[in-house]
Amino acid sequence: MQPSKGRPHRDGAGQESPVERLDGVGHGPAEEAGHPRYDDPWYDALASGWGESAGAGAPAPAVVPSARGEGEAGVAAADVYLEVQRSAAFQEVRRRYRRFVVPASVAFFAWYVGYVVAATAAPELMARPVVGAVNVALLAGLGQFLTTFLFTWAYSRHARLRRDRAALDLRWDTQELTRGVNGGVS
Repeated sequence: MQPSKGRPHRDGAGQESPVERLDGVGHGPAEEAGHPRYDDPWYDALASGWGESAGAGAPAPAVVPSARGEGEAGVAAADVYLEVQRSAAFQEVRRRYRRFVVPASVAFFAWYVGYVVAATAAPELMARPVVGAVNVALLAGLGQFLTTFLFTWAYSRHARLRRDRAALDLRWDTQELTRGVNGGVS
């Protein structure tokens, strides 16, 4: 008898152990019918119950995890979040966010595109030496890093000074409303 995967049997003769029987030889009727082999080392024991046979060769009905029930608490929480989203305070926080992010993104994108266009369209300008071996292209490239850090600092400062307090108040109000504190009224 040919050894499995080139390995000899445990004692040199007799049946292979279930772990050694991975070469596809000697499958029983369950394996031929497309059912997983339970002695497979890749079989996930934590997924038991998913598509396994329920005994007597009959496949178990497919079990699909149900979605979270839409009870009164789930609907009420959704209503609270929609109410907060429609509130003037939330809209003001979003307006302050957009008032900073949109112009800053446009400015940074224009600066980046300007750098790339200048590097490709005006190589003689970018190659002009400034000090020693340092040229305009090198300074502009380092300026990209500098502006990245400046925009990051400006964004965090803007958030801290103009949005964080209002957003935290909204968060607390939302949590109180979802817990039923204040009788459902903020």
